[in-house]
Order: sequence, then C-alpha cells, then structure tokens
Amino acid sequence: MNAVTMNSLSKIYTGGKKAVDSVSLSLSQGEVFGFLGPNGAGKTTTVKLLNGMLSPTEGNVSVFGINPSENPEKVHALSGVVTEHAQMYDNLTGIQNLVFYGSVFGLSKDDSEKRGAKLLEQLELGDAKDRKLAAYSTGMRQRLSLARALMHQPQILFLDEPTSGLDPESAQNVNSMIRRLAVENGITVFLCTHQLRYAQEVCTRYGLMAEGRLLAEGTLDALRSRICSGMTVKLKAKNLPEGLCRQTGEFTFELPIQSEEEIPQLVRRITDAGGQIYHISAELPSLEDIYFTLTENFKTRETGKEV
Repeated sequence: MNAVTMNSLSKIYTGGKKAVDSVSLSLSQGEVFGFLGPNGAGKTTTVKLLNGMLSPTEGNVSVFGINPSENPEKVHALSGVVTEHAQMYDNLTGIQNLVFYGSVFGLSKDDSEKRGAKLLEQLELGDAKDRKLAAYSTGMRQRLSLARALMHQPQILFLDEPTSGLDPESAQNVNSMIRRLAVENGITVFLCTHQLRYAQEVCTRYGLMAEGRLLAEGTLDALRSRICSGMTVKLKAKNLPEGLCRQTGEFTFELPIQSEEEIPQLVRRITDAGGQIYHISAELPSLEDIYFTLTENFKTRETGKEV
C-alpha cells in the first residue's frame, strides 16, 4: 500500500484561485519526499488536503488507504505535522507541552513523560525541558514542534520548512533524525520547502511545483535526465584555445560534455595548445538548476498559450 496517493487532485478557492491543479503523485512507505516550490506554488494547500483540513474540488487523495476528508481523525492518528511556525502553549514547559499532546493521542502520563524526555534529548532540548516555552528561541520552538509531532510515533510526517530558524548544527541534527526515522523506522516524510539545496541533501525523491502544478517528480538522477544527458566542466585557466569554452569570469570557463571520459582528452588539448589549467571539475546539474530550467520552460509554454 502506498503511503500517499493523489489522483488528479485539485483545489479551487472561493474567487476562482486554483491553488492545486490536477496533481497526480504517489509516495512509498519510508521515503523522504521533497515537495518543492516557492510560496504560492500549492505546497501548503496540498498538505491541508492530505490531512483533511480541506476537501478537494476535483480528484481524490488517500493516506495509507484512508480518505482524509471523510476520515480526518484516522489520518491524524497516523500522521505528525510540523509547520514553519510552531503552535504550542507558552505557559507550559517543554516537557509539559509534550505530555499534554501525548495525552491527546491517548498515551498515559508515564509513557508521555518517557517518550517526551527521550525526544528532547535527541533534539538537544534536554537541558530546557523544564523551561517555559515563552523562553524558547525560534529554533528551540521548531525542534520542540518536531518532538510533539513524533510523540505518538506516526507513520507519516508532514514537515513545512523543518529547519527554519535553526543554527547549522541543530539543522544537521534534525536532518540526521529525519533520515533515521525513514531508514530505521520506515516513517514516510513529506517535506515542503523552497530551499532546493537543503532538499537535495536530505530527500530521496522530489516533486517540483509551480503555480499549483506538478512540473516533474522523481529521483535526482531521473530529474537530471529530463533536462540534459551530460555534465558541465568548469575550469580556472589561462591561454585556452579560441572558441573551446565559454568564458564565465576573468580566468574561469565552462563547457558541456557527455561523460567524464572526455576530460583527459580535453586537458591534453588545452596543454598541447599552451594553455595553463589551475583547476578543473565536472558538475552534474543540481536540483536548483533542474528547477529553474523546468520553471523557465513552464513559463514559456504558458506565455505561448496566452498569445
């Protein structure tokens, strides 16, 4: 059974705004899926549809075979949600917040305290467990929000910018936990972010959104194959043969190649012609490169339709 299935999912708000436009997508259990795009791309609306907070205008969706709009409480029992702005109780301590939310999910006070204390230690909040939430920094609140979402050991996590406000060390800790949850516990992670470089580090598969539409989905290698079949060689050099490479700076150049096997021949050609190479590297398109290429193609198609 898929963790998530969307078939031609659409949501049109009052006034005609189509926030999600015929999105079809499925997620396997235990994968870390990056749902990527800028603000207004339809990410938050999709998460609300997946959690039964909104009902689809068209199409259908299921989470572990459950229709969220018909049985939201069943989906909530299986899922944990972390939004960019953590909403908890300022007058309660960190551990008291977790014990409260544990009770909401039917855990005993003893189990909630044990589970909460363990999560606080894992997220580097053990020393702050008895401090009131009002005294927590933004990053601490974000980590506590992740702990809260994990209290009932959900099968799927919906994360909206989970490292927002975190220092690099804390962000790395959260990323490690996300990977561990997927690999060791089989938890499916549905991660919404506009930070493409961050997503490339933590996710195993991606869905690229723009204006409510799913432009492409797949692994990084699959997405790379959508836009090109090769790689780019970047050089720092002097006295290169005329017309061999495109100049990008005072002593920097680049050119496309099909495979790394071409690099030795390229180096020989440059040195035989009297060129001097100080640095050379081969780069595959990043997730950011792929997204910008796809969105540019999307905009071109949409402009063509209007004309």
